[in-house]
Amino acid sequence: MKENTTRETLGSRLGFILLSAGCAIGLGNVWRFPFITGRYGGAAFVLIYILFLVILGLPVMVMELSIGRASKQNIGLALNKLAPTKKPWQVYGKLAIIGNYVLMMFYTTITGWLLSYLVHMLKGDFSGLDASGVGALFGGMLENPLSMTLWMLIAVVLGFLPVAKGLQSGVEKITKFMMIGLLALMIVLAFNSLLLKGGSEGLKFYLIPDFSRMAESGVFSAIYAAMGQAFFTLSLGIGSIAIFGSYIGKENRLTGEAVRIISLDTFVALCSGLIIFPAAFAFGIQPDAGPSLIFITLPNIFNQMAGGRFWGTLFFLFMSFAALSTLIAVFENIISFWIDTMGMSRKKAVLINAIAIAILSIPCVLGFNLWSSFQPLGPGTGVLDLEDFVVSSTLLPLGSLIFTLYCTWKYGWGWDNFLAEADSGEGMRFPRALQFYFKFILPAIILGIFIKGYWDIFIA
Repeated sequence: MKENTTRETLGSRLGFILLSAGCAIGLGNVWRFPFITGRYGGAAFVLIYILFLVILGLPVMVMELSIGRASKQNIGLALNKLAPTKKPWQVYGKLAIIGNYVLMMFYTTITGWLLSYLVHMLKGDFSGLDASGVGALFGGMLENPLSMTLWMLIAVVLGFLPVAKGLQSGVEKITKFMMIGLLALMIVLAFNSLLLKGGSEGLKFYLIPDFSRMAESGVFSAIYAAMGQAFFTLSLGIGSIAIFGSYIGKENRLTGEAVRIISLDTFVALCSGLIIFPAAFAFGIQPDAGPSLIFITLPNIFNQMAGGRFWGTLFFLFMSFAALSTLIAVFENIISFWIDTMGMSRKKAVLINAIAIAILSIPCVLGFNLWSSFQPLGPGTGVLDLEDFVVSSTLLPLGSLIFTLYCTWKYGWGWDNFLAEADSGEGMRFPRALQFYFKFILPAIILGIFIKGYWDIFIA
């Protein structure tokens, strides 16, 4: 393999933070976080969630950023470069790159749904439909493989166009615009929901701690749900955060940078609840989990809202920005691997991978129609569920466990090397005194999350 010796860099610290946050901010922030927050006691759950963000997500993010910045490589090569004689670690680098491909095999399809809904909402196609009518429109979309393929291809093209234009002039510039637009849209949408008549009840449900509701659902279940959401919301473990660490200098310590990225991710998650709960309560609609929340429940709410077509269009524009920012970030990680390992031009790597990912995304599309009889994880599951399981329940926790051991044990990169990298520059230092926690307890927690994911699918 021919290794690329020239490497692009990001043009600004703001670009780095927004790109990394754009990768972390995904659909789970919007359709999963509000639902589980309501289920497990509102603000009581939020407090537990933030605690786990700090003790789980933050250290793993600092470790992943450190691996990227120290190696100046994508994750496929980073472990090789930092510990070239310790070859067993290097196997995971290639698996992580495969994980990026698997993630894109279903994320492109969901992004296509959002783009389709943005156009439907803009055209007024939901006007006059009741909940069953909106559900029928969504079901019809899933049953049409040609339409789904078209929207998936549009998502792939929109995701790769900024990557083809280059790191600074394409990825950084366009993601900055999308992320600033995303944050502005969230604030406007949340403000509108808060002004709805009857919305205050939704706000109380969301923000006032209710420990009795948490007790009804089970305290252990609430803790595990908070732990899982805090862990998976940041997209750690497959190198999609490390790649942006590889594009920055050593002016700032990485703990402070990770705090800023996680704060943006948390802001989006919390704002999602401020949009959804007041609106749902104002119109007497129970917010559901999963795709039905975004594609059936919310269009039904917008239909009943004054100016609903306008607010619905803004909402699906915001959702499209959130999904596309993740596509762009992960595509950049994949393209960086091809450039670094093969010395290939950016545009050629983009062309090859755009075609490859479009083809690889077809099974997810067909899983909702022509291949719907394929139920790999039990009744009611499909290709998307299998692909999501490979990424979310396998590669993300496995990768985070490997990064943690790699950064804290002498058999890997080692604690001293990791600390030297994490603490290069100015700003917040990584808590050196907690070495025992990072070396033994944190890996045990991540391993527990990994085992619980498999237990829930195959045994429970």
